Amino acid sequence: MFHIVYYEPEIPGNTGAAIRLSACTGARLHLVEPLGFNFDDKHLKRAGLDYHDLANVTVHKDFDALLEELGETRIFAFTGHTENNYAEQTYEDGDVFLFGRESTGLPLHILNHPAIYKAVRIPMQPHRRSLNLSNATAIALYEAWRQHGFAGSAPFS
Repeated sequence: MFHIVYYEPEIPGNTGAAIRLSACTGARLHLVEPLGFNFDDKHLKRAGLDYHDLANVTVHKDFDALLEELGETRIFAFTGHTENNYAEQTYEDGDVFLFGRESTGLPLHILNHPAIYKAVRIPMQPHRRSLNLSNATAIALYEAWRQHGFAGSAPFS
């Protein structure tokens, strides 16, 4: 399955929504410290509902620790600073979707890191700053999962 990475997330509700997304899709969620909240935050718990025990979440002390755990894998860095459309990519099982802080996005030293396979963007109207982090994550993850026939999903009844 796929991996979601939040690099230094700041807003607990977005991470809570990502926990729920992870539980519902089977994607692994990785959080790179420092976090702008703690796991006792009521907004994190509310957004994640009762999915916390169903999600696979790992907290990493820094980007290098994340890379060490992931090993050799393709990392797609989501940013507004590229022309590469996320929907024009072909995703492979095990790919990583990396998102930056809500306030500033990914820093240049991460975007330019040799471990980054490709920087991609989600198209939107001109002169808009960004999508909500958890919404952008869902858009990206569901496109990749769609390309794999929603493998592992429950059949419609």
